[in-house]
Amino acid sequence: QVQLVESGGGSVQAGGSLKLSCAASGFTYNRYFMAWFRQTPGAERVGVAALDSDGTVSYGGFVKGRFTISQGNAKNTLYLQMNSLEPEDSAMYYCAAGPYTTAVNQPPMTTYYYKTWGQGTQVTVSV
Repeated sequence: QVQLVESGGGSVQAGGSLKLSCAASGFTYNRYFMAWFRQTPGAERVGVAALDSDGTVSYGGFVKGRFTISQGNAKNTLYLQMNSLEPEDSAMYYCAAGPYTTAVNQPPMTTYYYKTWGQGTQVTVSV
C-alpha cells in the first residue's frame, strides 16, 4: 500500500522560500504520476506541480517560475522548492501519487488521476 508523508511546511514572510518533502513508501507503480496540490478552506484542491516517472513536469499557471518539483535519486521522495512566496500561496499542501496513463499528454493537474494522498503540510506566508 502506497503511503505518502509530507513535511517542510511552516510560516515564512513574503519573498521567502520553503522546501516541501514527501516521503513515499510501498510504491508499486512501475510508471506513475506524482504531484503537489494545495487547498484553502472552502476551496477546491488545486494542482501546483506534477511530474511523471519519465521526468516530464508541469506547473500550475500561478507558479510563474517560482516553484520547482523534483524527485530524490532513489525516487522515493518528492520535493517542491518554493521561492518568492506570496501571501496567496498560503494553503495546506498535499502530495499525491497515481498510476501513469496515456490518457493525458502531460502530468495531470487534476485530482482525478491521483489515487493516494498524504495528510498535508501547512504553508503560511505573511506580508
